[in-house]
Amino acid sequence: MGRSENPVDRAVPERAQLADFLRDRKNTAGLTYRQMAKAVGGQPSEATFERAASGTIVPSMETVRMFIITTTTERDGLGPQFALIGGRELWIRARRATRAPYYVRRAPDPTLISDTAGFLRALRHQHVWIGYPTPGEMERMSEPGVLPRTTTRRIIDGDALPVDPQQAIAFLKACYVTDEAELASWLAAAVRSLREDPARSKNLDKWMKAHQELVQQAESKDLATVTALREKEEKRAA
Repeated sequence: MGRSENPVDRAVPERAQLADFLRDRKNTAGLTYRQMAKAVGGQPSEATFERAASGTIVPSMETVRMFIITTTTERDGLGPQFALIGGRELWIRARRATRAPYYVRRAPDPTLISDTAGFLRALRHQHVWIGYPTPGEMERMSEPGVLPRTTTRRIIDGDALPVDPQQAIAFLKACYVTDEAELASWLAAAVRSLREDPARSKNLDKWMKAHQELVQQAESKDLATVTALREKEEKRAA
């Protein structure tokens, strides 16, 4: 048996909710932090896992991911996918609560964007809303060369727009906008904005093509979901 843990620090409710979620998984799996660290070769370490579930800090998303994977049990059904989604949402809330300014109360709405200044402002707002990921973190979340940290810093500071749709998508994904329909809405905003800005509209065709591809991906995903649900209902009825 491992030693008893200190109570979860509840100074920041969102951090405490993440810690409760992680501790519940650990307790259900019947593991100690030492056993968890051993299972992953010491990366993360026992101390890192323990701090992650203390409520005193917001751990890295990678630590949360490894925590969830290490504590996956039969209770997770087909695997840790749903727990990873839930853990990421709790992590985002905790990070937002500790990093975002008090006046940021909701995510930006790309449907309200009408010009390039508004598009850049919304990108910066999304970055704040998600809890200020660093340029280095965002670069590591993207494909090599797509989102250099120097370029990311310029976007965050409001000095530059993404140079192309791939960079915009990478920036948004690093700010945890990952759903195809949401990304399509952002690129639709970019297309609207660039049409009103002749000085920046020379690559408009690329943005339009990327937008259409995302729309098609979103539609295909929706169709696959509907098909899967129908098949499930048919099996139940059989």
